[in-house]
Amino acid sequence: MNLTKKIFYPNKETKILINPEENKALHTFILTLSSLLINMPRQTSEFIILCIGSDRSTGDALGPLIGSMLENNLTNSIKIMGTLSEPVHALNLEQKLANIELNFFSPIILAVDASLGKKSNIGFVELGNGGLKPGAAVKKELPSVGNLYITGIVNVGGFMDFMVLQSTRLNLVFNLARFISKGITCTLDNISWLAHP
Repeated sequence: MNLTKKIFYPNKETKILINPEENKALHTFILTLSSLLINMPRQTSEFIILCIGSDRSTGDALGPLIGSMLENNLTNSIKIMGTLSEPVHALNLEQKLANIELNFFSPIILAVDASLGKKSNIGFVELGNGGLKPGAAVKKELPSVGNLYITGIVNVGGFMDFMVLQSTRLNLVFNLARFISKGITCTLDNISWLAHP
C-alpha cells in the first residue's frame, strides 16, 4: 500500500506526505527535497536550515533534535540554526529572522518544525515549497518562515494542542528526527552548489 501522498495547490505550491515506514521512503524524501532545491530560484548559494521548536516540550523538540543531528554532518557553508543547546522558538524567532536579514543576502531558508495533523498522518513527514507558520498548532501569531519546509507530524491536532505536544511520545519524535536529518544530509551531499559554493 502506497502511503506517500502528493497534494497540488492552484498557485503551484505542492506538498508531499511521506510515511517513513515505507520501503522507499528515504529515496522518495531525497528525490523530493532535491527537486524542490534544484527548482528554487536563488540569487546566492547561501543556505540556512532553520530548525524551530523548544527542548522543553517533547513534541516540539523535533526541530532542535534535527538541528543537533545535522550540526556535525554538514559542511561549514550550510548554516544550521536551532539546536538543543540553542533552540529557535516563539520567544526568539523574530530576532533570529532579523539577524538573518542583516547577515545574509537572500539566502534559501529550509524551515523545519513539528506539526500536528490528522490521526491517520501521525508519524508522516511533510515536504513542500513556500513558508510554514510556526506556532500555528498552539495559536501563536508568528511570521511565516522559509522558502521550503519540512515538518514531522508528531501528534493529532485540533483540541488542547499545547497539552498534546507536551504528551507526545519521545520515541516517535526521535525516529522522525533521525529520518529527516538523514534525508537532509543525503540530499545536500548530492547538490553541487551547496556542497561547493
